[in-house]
Order: sequence, then structure tokens, then C-alpha cells
Amino acid sequence: MHRRDFLKTSFVGVVAGLSAGGIKAMAADAPPAPAKPAVLKLCSQEGKIPGKSLKEKAETILKFGGCGLEFGGMSAERAKQIKQDLAGTGVGVAALCWGRFSLMDSDAEKRKKAVEDLKKALEVAAEAGSTGVIVVPNPQMPFEDGLKILADVLPAVGEHGVKVGNRVLLEPLCGGEAKFMNRLEQAVAIIKAAGGGPGLGLMGDFYHMCKEEKDDEQAFVTADGYCHHVHLASRVRWLPGQDKLREPDKPERSFVAGFKGLKRIGYQDYCSLECNTSGDKQHPSDPMVEIPKSFAFLKQQWAEAVI
Repeated sequence: MHRRDFLKTSFVGVVAGLSAGGIKAMAADAPPAPAKPAVLKLCSQEGKIPGKSLKEKAETILKFGGCGLEFGGMSAERAKQIKQDLAGTGVGVAALCWGRFSLMDSDAEKRKKAVEDLKKALEVAAEAGSTGVIVVPNPQMPFEDGLKILADVLPAVGEHGVKVGNRVLLEPLCGGEAKFMNRLEQAVAIIKAAGGGPGLGLMGDFYHMCKEEKDDEQAFVTADGYCHHVHLASRVRWLPGQDKLREPDKPERSFVAGFKGLKRIGYQDYCSLECNTSGDKQHPSDPMVEIPKSFAFLKQQWAEAVI
């Protein structure tokens, strides 16, 4: 079968599955026992960690109880420097939070450029030793329309990811920030429509999931085999465990259900802070004090996530 025909068939099947609740039906089945037990590898976006140099930040994240740093988009030269600076520190490079790519633009030339830009980003991520490139497809449009476009453009990107030893990480956002892809099951549908493969993956963000997912555990189970990064934030997008500072009359955002899901799929990659770490004028927060407390809270939640 020609690849385009295969993708067309895959797309029709995925849309039918979504319409008929097929993905939800598949998600209802627990995955087989993972080959390896899941691990909690805490890390943070690099800009949230105090330190004058990258080596100081690496020392600090280790003291906090973490083991990785997440970065934004960067040049190939900076990727080489980061790899060199972190060598021997015991701190790894998590995903690169690159951002939005115009993969669904109505202009074919802009789509082509976005694909080439994303391929270059994958090369940079591979150079840095990163676990993947976080991507939000743009512009926003109805899901079925965007799915058709991504089913056509993503296979080549995924193939390039495999070639250079890296992967795309699709990030679903809450409805207040994006209209196209809001839930992990939708990211799974996109990957399947594009033919799957190790060059295409996704990530889950606890802040967005709090607004969009009905069941954190089941959302991660649905993403079994595809999820390779996680963002951590409280319900109000502060440090995990700090919701009551902003909303004392509401319960703390729990991570237990989500952590159960990660354990069920044998999750091996990083869980990274993407949140406010310094508080506000009413509730100033010292990252040197509060991040270790948040990491301790998360480790306790992980321990409580018994499957």
C-alpha cells in the first residue's frame, strides 16, 4: 500500500474511533504490566532554578532532589555547550520546550518551512542529549481539519526524528490556550493518524490536564507507549502543593491519580516543573526553600500512588 493511501486509511479509522468512542473503549483496558517499574525523575525548567551558571543550577537541582533540567529552543552551538557543561554532573537534559510551529497553516510554503524548522529542532535536541522537542501545532482549527493536515506532514518529521535519535512531543493545552488539541487522547489520535513510530510522541501537563481530563490516571494509560515528558504545576499554576496559598478554601491539587497512570505505563522519563516558583506580592516564595518542599510533596504523592 502506498504511504499516502495508508495514511488516508489510518485517518479515517482514527476519526471513526473518536466518533464512536473507540479511543475511550481502548483506554478502559489496563495496559499489560510494564517491562520496567516506573521512576520519578524530578526536574525543572532551567530558568526556575537559582544559580549564576549552568553548573551551579545543576548542583542546586541535585540538592533539591531532582536530576534534570528542561530548556527552551536553542542553537546548535548552545546545545553543544549545555552538553559539555552538564557532563559528569549527574544532571540530564529533559525535553526542549520549543513552542508553536505553523504545521497546520493554510499556506503550503509556511507548512513546509515549519516542517524544516522542526527537523532542525530535532537535530539540536539530539545534539543536547534531550528527550524530545515539545511542539504545539498552529494555527488553531477544528480538530478533524487539523488531524488531516498533521497526518500528512508529521510522518516525515517522525522519520527524521528516528534518523537523528530524537522525537517530537505533542503538547495538549487547555481550552483557554488552544482550541485544537486539549486532551492526551487527541494527541494519541494524531500520532496514530500519522503512522506512529518512535519519532512521534506526546507529553502531559498536570495544569492543563486539571482543566481538560476527567481522569488523570486513565489519560496517561491511554498514552501508553507515547508519553515521554510531563509538566508539573498546581491547579493555580504554582508549585505542586501550593494551591492553598492562593485558594485556601479549596482542596490541594492531587497528583496521585496521574502518578498511578504513569506507574501503570512504566514511565521512565522526566517530570518537570513548569510553574510559578516565586509566588506573588501577597505570598512571596523563595525557590531555594519552596522547590525542595514541593519535590518532597511530589515524592509523597508518588509513594501514595499504589497500583
